[in-house]
Amino acid sequence: MVQKYQSPVRVYKYPFELIMAAYERRFPSCPLIPIFVHSDIISESQSEDGATHVIERRCTLDVEAPRLLKRIAGVDYLYFVQKNTLDRRQRSLHIETYNESFSTRVIVKEHCSYTVHPENEDWTCFEQSASMDMKSFFGFESTAEKIAMRQYASSISKGKEIIEYYLRELETEGVTYIPRWTPPSTTTTASPQLTVETAAIPTPNSSKEDQGSAHSNLTESLPASVEDKLDADYIRHYLGELSPLNESCFIRLRQWLQETHKGKLPKDQHVLRFLRSRDFNVEKAREALCHTLTWRKQHQVDFLLDSWKCPQLLRDYYTGGWHYHDKGMKV
Repeated sequence: MVQKYQSPVRVYKYPFELIMAAYERRFPSCPLIPIFVHSDIISESQSEDGATHVIERRCTLDVEAPRLLKRIAGVDYLYFVQKNTLDRRQRSLHIETYNESFSTRVIVKEHCSYTVHPENEDWTCFEQSASMDMKSFFGFESTAEKIAMRQYASSISKGKEIIEYYLRELETEGVTYIPRWTPPSTTTTASPQLTVETAAIPTPNSSKEDQGSAHSNLTESLPASVEDKLDADYIRHYLGELSPLNESCFIRLRQWLQETHKGKLPKDQHVLRFLRSRDFNVEKAREALCHTLTWRKQHQVDFLLDSWKCPQLLRDYYTGGWHYHDKGMKV
């Protein structure tokens, strides 16, 4: 069975260039991620004008697993290949990752992207999706799958924490602003994107005048933004705290509804209710939700208040009103 993960949009209220400087500090190793042992650059290329930079790394992971399972597998470390494509002109980073170890038994694919916020060019959006197809694993398929999903959920929850840690580290070094990439001039030899300057950026203590549009109502604007993608802050504020995997189940079911269901869509709270009733099993929740939507359509439930007319019998013998204001009450 193929396990899938889809993240909501996570927003960093910092410019793309500063986020990239923080991201690069994760390599070649990151003490904040215990399972991430080391990484080596396999290949690296750059366009003539320096706008596009592609790096391919081989990453070594020390996954926490029972000693017996490691002995049967005959390995101490797992190896993944990660390809980063940085487009400085478009201000985007796309990350493609796949497993090198046990690739004939397990297929793991992941895609991450850092892009500019569609409504505020000084903010950065992060999205993540992944899939895992466990074909066979020495008879321990179920155990290996649970270990993999637990490790993956742990790394997801640490992702934003790690970026924010390196942002604070950059700030202590006096780096709070990195200019955007511009095409190199024929008279200069220095690469503009390497220039680092100190300037004000939106922070929680900044005034409204300093931050400008950075103080727009994020939780209200994002759900209605392009492609109708949900923001992680919106989910936390309106739907409550969800684990990364439960967030993924909600996003996937909601996307399926948007793509296939014609007509009025259920509210997000209702979609989440169906997932909770089926222990966040997306297939079972989708089946139950489909039956409910079909029943409502067959019986025209959504139009009852528009078409229903009160029988005369109720009008004559079932009178009522607000307390202390109904006709039968003596004041």
